[in-house]
Amino acid sequence: MIALGIEGTAHTLGVGIVTEENVLSNVFDTLTTERGGIHPKEAAEHHARLLKPLLRKALQTAGITIDDVDVIAFSQGPGLGPALRVVATAARALSIRHGKPIVGVNHCIAHVEITKMFGIRDPVGLYVSGGNTQVIALEGRRYRVFGETLDIGIGNAIDTFARELGIGFPGGPKIEELARRGERYVELPYTVKGMDLSFSGILTEAVRKYRTGRYRVEDLAYSFQETAFAALVEVTERALAHTGKEEVVLVGGVAANNRLREMVGIMAEDRGVRFFVPPYDLCRDNGAMIAYTGLRMYMGGVRFSLEDTVVKQKFRTDEVEVTWE
Repeated sequence: MIALGIEGTAHTLGVGIVTEENVLSNVFDTLTTERGGIHPKEAAEHHARLLKPLLRKALQTAGITIDDVDVIAFSQGPGLGPALRVVATAARALSIRHGKPIVGVNHCIAHVEITKMFGIRDPVGLYVSGGNTQVIALEGRRYRVFGETLDIGIGNAIDTFARELGIGFPGGPKIEELARRGERYVELPYTVKGMDLSFSGILTEAVRKYRTGRYRVEDLAYSFQETAFAALVEVTERALAHTGKEEVVLVGGVAANNRLREMVGIMAEDRGVRFFVPPYDLCRDNGAMIAYTGLRMYMGGVRFSLEDTVVKQKFRTDEVEVTWE
């Protein structure tokens, strides 16, 4: 079977086409800004403007027509309301016009589900992105949240710090480059509360220290990464110990960070569990993960009416009953 997925929860619009075993195409375009963050209205306008061209490109890359598609999937949430509504409307229109079944997909779950295309079976997932930071794993037919941020996602924290340094958005790659040149650790708040995390304190203190002018930005970037990533690894390791699972995956846009990969990899090796990171294009927000999850859901008997496709800005990971495993 072939599934077409449309992703549009935040700044990235993606269209992906997959089978059960392969990604046939995975195209995307990301709204970027030099100053400030992403405004929901601007994201929606970006998605609406580029949806048709990206859809055409995805079909051409896959070498198929829309008639060859068996199911349409879309990111139902969580995310920015205006952006979500653009992709939901497009998915409904395709479903109705071409007589294809439609499936709404939880964005967070899709990040972990796509790893199963590569032989991962039952992992603990460290999901790190701009708006979300969660440690999740499948228990009792739901993806349970074993730990999450209590305030902002790690990606947003890094991007906000980058904006304070005047280096634009997205800031992750630029902060990582600065961190490589760091020479001295600067003490910053390390906040783990039970199994949950907080990044507002480290962000506030890093910005405060930067504004004093007494610290090298390279040292602050290095210290920011080391402190925040250590907290992420700690919570993930405890989730592995609690669940007894033998696989850990790192997913989401921040999974592109090589230092975070290294730290999670060291922890996994010490525990004797398998560690996996998908190819970068499948870590970031993308349509292929939506298509693949939608396909697995549909093949597992999940069916949506049009009334079921209302977007959910605060779509919790543990709301979804996993009936397709």
